[in-house]
Amino acid sequence: MKKSRDGFVKRRLKGIRYALKGILILATTEDSIKAQFFIGLFAVILGFIFNISATEWMIQLTVCGLVLVAEALNTAVEKVADFIHPEFHHKIGIIKDVAAGAAGLAAIISLIVGSIIYVPKITSLFL
Repeated sequence: MKKSRDGFVKRRLKGIRYALKGILILATTEDSIKAQFFIGLFAVILGFIFNISATEWMIQLTVCGLVLVAEALNTAVEKVADFIHPEFHHKIGIIKDVAAGAAGLAAIISLIVGSIIYVPKITSLFL
């Protein structure tokens, strides 16, 4: 809740602190985030190896961010659903599946983008 005595800058700094806390929680507790982070790191290493263009960097970093954001939102939905209804419930299961599906779609899109960027570069090494 917003306090009237907190100034604009102070509220923004608190917001940044909360965001960093959330990132730290994700990075230390969620295996899916850890896995996607290391896959993204691998893509960054490939980017340096193959000297990708600025446009390719922007697209690659955008889809990596998309995957991480989707995984984070999926985790948040799962945590809320588990808090509201800890036991199995069919409708909660559907909600969690849809959230996981969103993260899956983001991962599929990133694989397609990665293929568009790297398959021609890798195949050119062998031709």
